[in-house]
Amino acid sequence: MVPTGAEDTVNETTNNVDVSVEMPGGLERTMTVRVPNVEIEKEISLRLTRVGRTAKLKGFRPGKVPAKIVEQRYGDQVRQEVISDVIRSSYSRALQQEKLLPAGGPSIEPVSGADNEQFSYKATFEVYPEFELQPTGKLSIEMPVVEIEDADVDDMIEKLRDQRADWQPVDRKAGDGDRVVADFVGKLGKEPFEGGEGKDVPIVVGAGHVISDFEKALKGMEAEQAKSAKVKFPKDYPVETLAGKKAVFDISVQRVEQKVLPELDDAFVESFGITEGGLDAFREQLRSNMERELAERLRTETKRRALDSLLVANPIEVPNALIEQEISLMQSNAMQQLNIEDPEQAPPRENFAEPARRRATLGLLVQKLISVNEITVDAARLDSRIEELVSQFEQPAEAARAYRADRDLMAQLEAGVLEEQVVDFLRQNAKTSQKSIKFSDFMAA
Repeated sequence: MVPTGAEDTVNETTNNVDVSVEMPGGLERTMTVRVPNVEIEKEISLRLTRVGRTAKLKGFRPGKVPAKIVEQRYGDQVRQEVISDVIRSSYSRALQQEKLLPAGGPSIEPVSGADNEQFSYKATFEVYPEFELQPTGKLSIEMPVVEIEDADVDDMIEKLRDQRADWQPVDRKAGDGDRVVADFVGKLGKEPFEGGEGKDVPIVVGAGHVISDFEKALKGMEAEQAKSAKVKFPKDYPVETLAGKKAVFDISVQRVEQKVLPELDDAFVESFGITEGGLDAFREQLRSNMERELAERLRTETKRRALDSLLVANPIEVPNALIEQEISLMQSNAMQQLNIEDPEQAPPRENFAEPARRRATLGLLVQKLISVNEITVDAARLDSRIEELVSQFEQPAEAARAYRADRDLMAQLEAGVLEEQVVDFLRQNAKTSQKSIKFSDFMAA
C-alpha cells in the first residue's frame, strides 16, 4: 500500500453522486451509483503527486522522481485504491441520500460501458422490511396451568427406582421388559458388514433400542440358545449402506435377566443424601426439586407462546442476509457444543434454516415492539438478575463489580432482561386464556 492521506478529498469527490434505485422484487434493491470521472482522475493525480514527494526509487533522489515514472510505477495501485475509496464513500452517501437501510453487505459490480464521463457501479443488497405491528390486544396467548399431584411424585419415585434397578438372571424365555445379553453376527448375503457384530451386548426387549425384526427375534429366546433371524433394515435407517436391506443375524443368547427394583426403604432414601425424616422427607425434597424444574419449564414455555403470538399475528418478509447470519451463529454454537473444530465436519447449514428464520423474524418484531412502546431496561430487574448470578460466589459484592465492569456481559444481561419485559408486556396486553395440563404430559412435551 502507498499511503496518500487523501480521505478528505475522496469524501469531497463523492459529494457529487448520481443515484438510481431499482427494486427487482421483495426486499432486494439494486442501486446504481455514478461518480464523475473527472473527479476520480483529479484524485488520482493528487495522490500520485503526494507519492512522488516521498517515493524512493533507485537512481533518483527522494522527491525528484519524474511524474511519468511515478505513474508507471504506482499508477495502477493508486487507481485501484481511489476506486475502492470512492465506492466505499459514495455507497454510504448514496444510502443516506436515498434513505435506504441495508440488512447486510452489498454485492458490488462495476458497470462497463462507453461512458467516459462517469464511473458507475451497481450495489445489490437487501433492506429491512417496513411494517406496522398488529395491536397487542388482538394477540391470543394460551397459558398452561400445571400442578404437581401426589401421583406425580409417586411416578418420579418409580422412575428413580427404575434407574437404580438391578438385573438378575432368570431361567425362562425372554419377554417384554427383560434384558437379553447376546452375541450376534449380521451378514448381507454371505458377507459380514461393518457394525453388524456384537459380543455380550445387553438389549432390553420391547424398549425399542434395536430395529424391530431383531427385537422380535430375541423375544422368546432362552439362555444358551442360538438361532438365525432374518432382519430387514428400515428404509430411513441412518446407515445408508444398510437402509432397506435384508440381513441375516446369527444370534447366541448368553443369559436372560429380569429387572429387580430396589426396596423403597431407608437405605434407598439415604442413597439420595436424606439421612433424617425418611420417606416423607425424601418426598418433600423431591417435590421441591420438581417444582423448581416446573417453574423453569413454565417460564420457557410462557416465553415461547408469547413470542409465537407475536409471530403469528405479524407475518413479515425477512431479509435472507439476517437469516444467513442466524444460521452461521447457530452452526458455530453447535460446533462449540460438539467440540468440532474442522469446518468440514460442521452440521449442515440447512439443519438450522427454520429456527434461524424464526429467530430473525422475532428479532425484527421484538425490536419494533420495544421501539413503538418505548420499553427500556428495568434497572431494578437488572440488579436483581446480577444479585441472583453472584449469590453463588464467596464474595458476591466483588463478583457483582466484575459483572458490571464487563461491557459484553452486561449487554447480554440487559438483552435478557429486556426480553423478559417484552414477554411480560405481551402477557399483560394480549388476550390470554388458560388450559390445564397434567404434569407428566407437560414435562414430556
